[in-house]
Parts: sequence; C-alpha cells; structure tokens
Amino acid sequence: MSSLLKSVSVEMIEIILENAFEWLVVVDEGGTIIYMNDSYCRFLEVERERAVGSHVTEIIENTRMHIVAASGKEEVADLQYIRGNYMIANRIPIVVDGQVIGAFGSVIFRDTSEWMQMSSHVKNMMSKIQSYIHDINSGVRYTLNDIIGDSEVMLELKEKVQMIAPSDISILIRGESGTGKELFAHSIHQLSERSSQPFIKVNCAAIPEHLLESELFGYEEGAFTGAKKGGKKGKFQLAHKGTLFLDEIGDMPLNMQAKLLRALQEGEVEAVGSTKIHHVDVRIIAATNRPLETLMEEKRFRSDLYYRINVIPFHIPSLKERKGDLSRLASFFLEKSIKSSGKRISGFEGDVLEIFKSHSWPGNLRELENVIHAATYLTSGTEIKVNALPSYLKVGNVYKPGSKSLKEMMEETERAILEETIRSHPDKRTAARVLGLGKSSLYEKLNKYHLQ
Repeated sequence: MSSLLKSVSVEMIEIILENAFEWLVVVDEGGTIIYMNDSYCRFLEVERERAVGSHVTEIIENTRMHIVAASGKEEVADLQYIRGNYMIANRIPIVVDGQVIGAFGSVIFRDTSEWMQMSSHVKNMMSKIQSYIHDINSGVRYTLNDIIGDSEVMLELKEKVQMIAPSDISILIRGESGTGKELFAHSIHQLSERSSQPFIKVNCAAIPEHLLESELFGYEEGAFTGAKKGGKKGKFQLAHKGTLFLDEIGDMPLNMQAKLLRALQEGEVEAVGSTKIHHVDVRIIAATNRPLETLMEEKRFRSDLYYRINVIPFHIPSLKERKGDLSRLASFFLEKSIKSSGKRISGFEGDVLEIFKSHSWPGNLRELENVIHAATYLTSGTEIKVNALPSYLKVGNVYKPGSKSLKEMMEETERAILEETIRSHPDKRTAARVLGLGKSSLYEKLNKYHLQ
C-alpha cells in the first residue's frame, strides 16, 4: 500500500509541476538540467530527453540558471530575452541543510505585453483603492519631494514654500501652463497646519458657468432641475478647516468673482436654493496662467478679489528659465515612462539632450513629459534617438514661436504614437491595452487621425 501511495505521490507532484508552472526548469549545482516541464520544452522546441542531462546553457539562451546555482543568490522578476522576446522570470536556489544543491527557474510572464496586461489590471484596482483613500484623508498626492529641480530658482521657491506654508495667508501661484502649479499647491497644504484636513481642488475653467455657483457653495434639494435628493455640499463646505485650491481662477466669470469675494471676506456661504448661512474656515490657494493685471484693466477681473487672493505672490518659472533642471527632469520622466511602457531604455542619445536644451518648451514640463513618453513608445533600442522625437523638435526643424500651437504639437506626437503602436500591434484590443486606453477611446483617436 505504501509503494502505491509513493507512486501516486510522485505522479501528483509531476502533475502539479506540469500545471502550476507554465514554464519550469530545474538544474543541479553544476547547471545540468534535471527537470524541464513539457510546456517549456514545447516553447523551446526541444525534446525533454535531450534537455534533461544537458547543461542549461545549451538549451536556454541567455540563461543565468547555472550562475544562480553556483552563487546561491536568487534573482526575482528578472527580464530575459528568449526567442525574440523578453520574458519575466524567477531563479531560486535550492538549499538543503545549508548547502546549495541546485536551482529552479519559473516564468512569471511570457512577454512584457502579458505583464502589462496584469499590471494594467492591478493599476486599475489600485486606482480605485487610492480614490477611496483620497476620500478619507487630506486629498494631497504631492509633496515638496515630488518637485524635481535643484537650480537656484527652484531651491529658492522650495524654501519659500517652507516659510509660507505654516501660515493661513492666501497665496496666488502664477506660471505658464504646464509648469507644475498644482504640485506647489499640494506641497503648501501638506506642510501647513491644515495638512490633516481636506485639500479640495476646483478647476474654475473646466466647470460650466451655470454650474459653478452650486459647485462652490452647494445646493438644496429641489433647487433646480436635476438636483440630487438631499442636496449637495459645495467645495467650500468640503474644504472646511482645510485648503481650497482655486485653479485657473483667471477664467472665473465676473458674477462669480463677486460671490467668491463675499465668501472669502465673510467666511460664510449660502447654498443655491437655501437661505441658511454656513460658516466656513478655509485657506485659499489660487493659481492662474492668465495676465490678471491686464484682465483688471479690461474689467474682466475684479481688483478687490485680486488683492484678496494675492497676499503672497508666487511665480513658478517656465522650463526655459530653468534649463539647469532639464537633464534631471528628462531622466525622471523617462523612468516614469519606462515603468508604464515596460520598455528597457537606458537613457538618451547625446544629440537628443542637446535638442532638448535648445528647445524653448512652450508647454513646459507637460510638453517635455509628453515628448519623452511618445519617444519611449517609438524607440526600439536601448537609447532614445533623434528619430523618435516629434518632427518639430528634430534638427533642421527646430520649433519657432508661433509656427505651431501647443495643441498642434501634442496632436502630432499623439498621432505618431498611435501609428507606431498599430504597426507593432495590429490587433486593436492589444493596441488599446498597450496604450492604456479603452477600446472605444482607441477607435475615437484612430478616427480622429484617419488611421483606420
């Protein structure tokens, strides 16, 4: 009976090894293969009888199994190039009585696209969890450590943040589009005495004028058609004891500017459809890329509101004013893009950085990030070369102010990414997954650029 059980146990182990690991190989201390499951043999197009007993380097290209068996040091989630593709593998030493007697290797993902599919699923789950976390904490996503730059002007700004953050003084952050105004707003709140309280953002340019009042001050049930049962709190009430970040305040309509000023001066708000006054205690951080002084002269921005929010002016320099930070920023955005794309890129060709330094960057950090993200997808080697850059950046076609709008440049870059992705992944479902888009969003973009 015991021999029968032993036979069954061996058979069960064999079944487990064949099915639990899609690709599995085991070597002895010298690197000789003592086991390889059928699926791995089929992938390598080798008979198991030939594989077992051979040195692992004769069967698997670019293998490190013999090195792990010799060193006893595990290698987890390592990229390995096999038969024209990168797979992700684990190599674990087998230790008995303190002595390494071999190693086993298993494939986690058969190629980087498979990893990206799983990664996309995990990221989606994490984003949902993170949204719940933001609902119960201050809502801050960035700190001063997230602001990249050690140029003199940036070091001075970071020092200024630390000086003004503890106060309750209103701050107006000025700067061109894409300079990172929101990062500074988050950092100021995070370093303030209100850091444990809510950080609430309102994009004054993104909310339709007829909805802005109810968005800021809330509304009562039945205040208008479509109003939620029970009403809704406004951003001021949600930010009580915390910070209210009024982004793009230069785009706020005049009638709302008057109501905002009253709320700031009196510290109280009145919901739409209500006669009840709600007292609020909020710190205001506003931001704009608009010339408010010009808007005041044109009677499009109230001067009294301007002086109420502009207690401490805070100007963020454009990227062309801080070229000393460009290399660090480029490396940061490249690393970020590599993580999202799964590419193995080590850096930039020298000419690319020279082009970066000569460009005026009208879109600032946002433009730089988009250019690098696009180039990552358009690069097949280990370095980003000039041919991966959008045409307006290439040598001989340097951007000149006024030659193209930022929107045109961004669309040109987006089209190039789509063309290259569809060329590499003709299956639309796969292409959408690689780009991190829904299938319908991909088709919309393909139709937009006539790439169907």
